[in-house]
Amino acid sequence: MPTLVFLEHHGDEIQKGALGVLAKAASLGDGDVGAVIAGAGARSLAAEAGTYGAAKVWACEDDEVSQPVPQPRVDVLAKVVEDGSYDTVLFANSVLAADVAAGLAARLDGGLNWDLTDVERRDGELVGKRLALQDSVYADVGWSGTPRLALFRAGSFDPKPTGGGEPDITDISTAYESYSTVVKLVSQDAEESSGPSIEDADVIVAGGRSLGSPDNFTLAEELAKALGGAVGATRAVVDAGWYPYSAQIGQTGKTVSPKLYVALGISGAIQHKVGMQSSGTIVAINKDPNAPIFEFSDLGVVGDVHEIVPKLTELVRQRRG
Repeated sequence: MPTLVFLEHHGDEIQKGALGVLAKAASLGDGDVGAVIAGAGARSLAAEAGTYGAAKVWACEDDEVSQPVPQPRVDVLAKVVEDGSYDTVLFANSVLAADVAAGLAARLDGGLNWDLTDVERRDGELVGKRLALQDSVYADVGWSGTPRLALFRAGSFDPKPTGGGEPDITDISTAYESYSTVVKLVSQDAEESSGPSIEDADVIVAGGRSLGSPDNFTLAEELAKALGGAVGATRAVVDAGWYPYSAQIGQTGKTVSPKLYVALGISGAIQHKVGMQSSGTIVAINKDPNAPIFEFSDLGVVGDVHEIVPKLTELVRQRRG
């Protein structure tokens, strides 16, 4: 059952989530796993894909895929699926990848399962796992035919190198549909930020409404800076306008799996838990001893974040200094 993984890249970097999906695909033991990279510099990134389990990499550097728009990539993937006889195509969720997956499913008349958190091989069949009932239970999902397409939540898999060797690299081009080249990206503005993103950070310091005000988010920012990490937020914080949506973690935000997750004034509702429960070590600071977050934290501190966090930040600075 040959599997293909779409590797989204920006600049000279393949997205962390895509590499995680590739490593997962390689671990299923379905034989040679293929990967496709479309865009400027695709061929130069192919060797890295081999490190994460790709036996074959299809690289497309056509002018039509130089911009981060989905439809030309649908044309490329449709060609690769046909040429490589792939019956399974996996994607790591992003705005671009979701559009490409939906377009490819429509083009190939394939089944698309989205928002998956895991996948496994069971009795020779591919079975996906998806959270249901407000993310309180896991549901098994499958496909009634081929090709099978799957879109995984961000942060579902850790991109661990598999020790693979140099992949077989094949340059590919295709005939693009007339409607695929109509859309042109006129300009692109990126939000200025410093430090790692919450998807890539090994340490995340997240704040909840118990911080009291948007100004008090400096507590989270200073601790994150001292730890070399990123700042996250709950949905309530984002809805209140205290912090940008890009930092939201949880059911309607991003799924993260850092090595260390520090929760400041976060109650630990199920909607937030599903976005960070796979973190390596979870530390919670909350003045409510009955806060649900203490049930799944590795270390819990009952106390006022306004008193504890400044002292903790200073201790971290002294230790790192």
